[in-house]
Amino acid sequence: MLFAVVDANGRLVRGLGATSATRLAAGMYQVAFDQDVAGAAYVGTVGPATANGLVPQGVITVAPRSGIANAVFVETHGASGHADRPFHLAVLA
Repeated sequence: MLFAVVDANGRLVRGLGATSATRLAAGMYQVAFDQDVAGAAYVGTVGPATANGLVPQGVITVAPRSGIANAVFVETHGASGHADRPFHLAVLA
């Protein structure tokens, strides 16, 4: 299993096998790993990037990153659409 914890600005806070995270646009992120994850299963949840407090409520969707076999595309949403949220991503490879 691989994982990444990413803050709302797209910074990789910690992970296992995660090499980078990038904020692409409001509520849109790419998380890269050190191996091919195109055929894996992904589980994401909106959650704090640090041990301090809670985060605003949100929804997350995850999918393979088109054309990049070692990356996952993540979208986070608030009540009114795309919104930057910290998240936890697990990759079951």
